[in-house]
Amino acid sequence: MYHKASIMNINRITEDGRLWAIQYPEQDSDELTRLFNDWNNPLVLYEFFKENWDDAAYFKISSIQEAIDITIDESEILEKIVLDIEPDADLDSIFQRLSHYQHELFLEKSKGKMNKSWLRLYAIKLTTGIYIITGGAIKLTATMEEREHTRQELVKLEKVRNFLKDNGIVDEDGFFDYINE
Repeated sequence: MYHKASIMNINRITEDGRLWAIQYPEQDSDELTRLFNDWNNPLVLYEFFKENWDDAAYFKISSIQEAIDITIDESEILEKIVLDIEPDADLDSIFQRLSHYQHELFLEKSKGKMNKSWLRLYAIKLTTGIYIITGGAIKLTATMEEREHTRQELVKLEKVRNFLKDNGIVDEDGFFDYINE
């Protein structure tokens, strides 16, 4: 189920409505689906690691093939964690505030990750336990501003946050009113 909007769709990921994902107009699938497809595609990963190999040095990996294998393994684990959410599972334990310096009162920018993984899911926290995935990345640098592919994720976070605010969506009630229109 999704809501058609002028610039983006908001697709329901979990039946209970706790996890959603943006589908941008130029894409065939929502961001969560796109990310897991990319993170499990050896050709996409090969091109990424070839282009970003110098950044991978911090992780002490010996080859692009090793980086691909690690990414596919971690992607499968992260996908299981995110999609196989038990009814009493806490999404707030997966996602955390994007920046410790961020002090947004609503529509908080968040990141989902596993410990010691370079895979990131980026989301807007609608309210406690409800998130809208805006994108994700393989983050090999200390800050998102250091590389274009992670800077673009910051742009997408802000774009979705502004879209939500412009449509009067600042809390759970506003979101579900919008979805049910």
